[in-house]
Amino acid sequence: MSAPIQAVVLGATGYVGGELLRLISTHPVMTLAAAVSESCAGQAIAQIFPHLASVYGDVTFVSHNKAFAAVDAGSSLALFSAAPHGASAAIIKSALTAAATKNLDVHVVDSSADFRYSNQEDFESVYDIEHGAPDLLGSFQCGVPEQLSNTSAKHVGHPGCFATAILLASVPLLAAGITNNELFVTGVTGSTGSGKRPQAGTHHPERHSNLYAYKALSHRHTPEIIGLAAAATGVEASVNFVPHSGPFARGIYATVQAKTNRSVSQQELRNIFVSAYEGAAFVNVVDSMPKLKNVVASNHCQIGVAASSDTVVVMSAIDNLVKGAAGGAMQWMNRLWELPETAGLLAPAPAWT
Repeated sequence: MSAPIQAVVLGATGYVGGELLRLISTHPVMTLAAAVSESCAGQAIAQIFPHLASVYGDVTFVSHNKAFAAVDAGSSLALFSAAPHGASAAIIKSALTAAATKNLDVHVVDSSADFRYSNQEDFESVYDIEHGAPDLLGSFQCGVPEQLSNTSAKHVGHPGCFATAILLASVPLLAAGITNNELFVTGVTGSTGSGKRPQAGTHHPERHSNLYAYKALSHRHTPEIIGLAAAATGVEASVNFVPHSGPFARGIYATVQAKTNRSVSQQELRNIFVSAYEGAAFVNVVDSMPKLKNVVASNHCQIGVAASSDTVVVMSAIDNLVKGAAGGAMQWMNRLWELPETAGLLAPAPAWT
């Protein structure tokens, strides 16, 4: 397919980092050069992720100063960051400086929020922390792969998992011009969406057999959704978002409702989405309702629609760790390296999880 591309994963011990390692292990072109973790340097990948023992054997995590030790000078490098919000930008900046000393040709895809905004002020307003590398913002672009067909940027910031699910359901709707541009959104996410570090909202006795809303109308992905939807459509929508914590580990189910400015049939609405995602390998507009088990652990998204009188509903189901993070990052990295966008990502969902 192509010459081998070496891959380095920063922040490799979290859930997204683990998924990136899993995807790299079966990629037809990329090979893992380093899984970077300062806190776990020297420990075997299999010790942190036992399910990866068969593919990584005795391979260990390395510290940041050894991230490129195994990378040949002058070679091609896919640099993934799964480091936390607020920390990723500075880590990427340091890594790019080190990569330059070996004359590496590098593309970066960051799964944190650090490069989802094009300017420092917007990021700092939403996250209330200082940006770690504002001088790099101009070299990054952010967007869902299916909605940002052309990018001249060297690097990509991947949208958040909620943002990915909601944008896939919202952008074709806004672009069609059939609504009043006010969206009412409900999203239910699995416990892995809160990260690997234990907290009350992901504690099993609290989460099991439970469902509850949080940060209603104040979730920090909302301005990101508004901005990326506007970039894709030219429409600045009003997004009224209520996220929920669901009693499962993986997946996001988003429901978007809107009032229409004219009568719209369900078939017309479906045709809008079929047309919008024609040729999109990972988005399937279904005749029935999307189901999480049809997409969990895969890079696929299911879209379903309904229409009645002056109301339309669009439902979107994705895996938060794959399509919403590691899989979407790999999809972007494939594109940046001019590989088939589907490389290493065509595995179907296991369904009976």
